[in-house]
Amino acid sequence: MISLLRQNVEEAKATLDKLVALETEVEAAAALMADAVASGRKLLACGNGGSAADAMHFTTEMVARYDQDRRPYPAVCLSASASDLTAIANDYAFPEVFARQVRALGQPGDVLLAITTSGRSENVKRALVAAREQGVKTVALLGKGGGPTRDLADVQLIVPSDVTARIQEAQKLLIHTLCERLEGRLRERGFA
Repeated sequence: MISLLRQNVEEAKATLDKLVALETEVEAAAALMADAVASGRKLLACGNGGSAADAMHFTTEMVARYDQDRRPYPAVCLSASASDLTAIANDYAFPEVFARQVRALGQPGDVLLAITTSGRSENVKRALVAAREQGVKTVALLGKGGGPTRDLADVQLIVPSDVTARIQEAQKLLIHTLCERLEGRLRERGFA
């Protein structure tokens, strides 16, 4: 009998191996983000639950640093403020918690990183729609075929899995790769 750990490792490897097919999309996402930062714009990120933690992880890597010492990049996690989330959910509706913040903070040339493992998060979907209305470029990290959120972003990184844990693990790798490529692209422009 195969152990649970061994099974999970094997499933994770199989999922991660499939990410190589997303190389073009990863480069496109990194280019969008690098263009925004180099132009004095900001990065926004959002997600629910584990995806909220991943959104916060991404923005922290931007404001602090990912790999090498460099200037801070402007990034805001829309999942981070309990006050904003609860006020918007109470006064409007939970599906509006990210869209309202995008309307308040998003400017043309900014980039929104929207993360949902299922592609079915209504509040993430609405954030992508609001971003398009605001002239904010979008990158979506999705799983499970993208769900109803599929095709709403300028760049989609759809993890080819239906298992939430494997999707989250793969999305973490994609986030780290985006951080590394974004920093590399900005260093190439002398923006260190």
